[in-house]
Amino acid sequence: MENPRPFDTEEPGIADAENDAAIEAPPEIGTDERRMHVRAYNHWASLLRDRAYPSIEDLDPASISDFGPNSVLLDFTGGVGNPSIAWLGGALRAECDIEDGIENIADVPPRSLLSRLTDHYMQIIANQAPVGFEAEFENHHGANTLYRGILMPFSSDDDTIDFIYGVINWKEVAAADVEADLHEAVDRALTANLPPVDDMAPVWADGPVPGFEPDTGPLADPSEGAFIAPDSVDEISVDEPESLADHLVAARESAEQAKAADQRSRAALYEALGRAYDFALTAEAEPEDYQDILEDAGITVQDRAPMTPIVKLVFGIDYDKTRLTEFATALSHAKREHIAAGAFGDYLKRHKGGLKAIVAAERAARRPASKPDTLEVAREALRNAPVQAYVELDGETDSDEEFALLMARRLPDGRLAVIGSVPHDRALTDKAIRKIAG
Repeated sequence: MENPRPFDTEEPGIADAENDAAIEAPPEIGTDERRMHVRAYNHWASLLRDRAYPSIEDLDPASISDFGPNSVLLDFTGGVGNPSIAWLGGALRAECDIEDGIENIADVPPRSLLSRLTDHYMQIIANQAPVGFEAEFENHHGANTLYRGILMPFSSDDDTIDFIYGVINWKEVAAADVEADLHEAVDRALTANLPPVDDMAPVWADGPVPGFEPDTGPLADPSEGAFIAPDSVDEISVDEPESLADHLVAARESAEQAKAADQRSRAALYEALGRAYDFALTAEAEPEDYQDILEDAGITVQDRAPMTPIVKLVFGIDYDKTRLTEFATALSHAKREHIAAGAFGDYLKRHKGGLKAIVAAERAARRPASKPDTLEVAREALRNAPVQAYVELDGETDSDEEFALLMARRLPDGRLAVIGSVPHDRALTDKAIRKIAG
């Protein structure tokens, strides 16, 4: 579970200042969303009923045929140090090779999917909101596994988080040698001599080749913990966000993917920033909904840093503050340049120097114009001032200073008698220049 983040109010949780709380109200998510972790979130949200957290009395994992087998329920009533496992779904139990009973998280097998759920349960208590995650790891069987899931808080008293319900979905990725063999087999098939095609057979646009029998069976048995089921196309499809909350969820998921990349992929980060910018544009178009999200998250907006709440909502309150500042600066640059929605990610990728160059350019644009050199202005004024008198003093011809201070004594008749020059003192001379130039 790499760098989990609040799921619903998702990144609305990047608290404002440096330590604002990330308590957020769940946004509306379309009922047509079919990914398992979102279906689980929708179920959690349906149990809220105007409460801070759903009641544990309303949750019955055994009756949830959809994602119950892929879930676990943690019970904190005995303390947060080593919560007990009140429910463990069959698919998750099978994936972890757990045959006997398991009482608490200390018994969770290492490098199992269940450990990915339980390793970061304290994030829920800290964020006080659902936390979604998506990453990959090598499981205890040595297989590379992609997984996606969510942890959701429940309460027995509508005040304290004393239960956490987690749902996870996964699929194993073929080993490198197996994948290579598959590619080789495909290449051989494509280069093999194919039988002649009937001229009368319709092209694919008109219909499948006669005799084609599509495989309509499931790709895997869900009871075995497989990720891909009959609706697998929908599971991995990308839905275009519509509401402000949808944009926030999409931005947060993209941010989590960037975090999971562990700084190895600029492309993932740029995609996340592109999503964050799209959320910012939508928030500008829907100010009332945006204000509701900010209030739920306890975030305030400052006129001088309008993009800071956006990146806090998207990347999380625990994200590096220096990076958050850079991200906010980059979004401000996009706004200044009138980048269109959906285009900022590609803009970052194409820009010479990438994110760092854009941040530098935005900071330079914000920097106020340099003020004129007032001393030089005063010097120029004295160069153009009318001459009152000319005097020659011994030793002054050896100096290369443009301006000099003279000492004079005022005579009874009003004339000034020049006595000599004052030894050069730049600070004193500059002060006199400013005084005379007025």
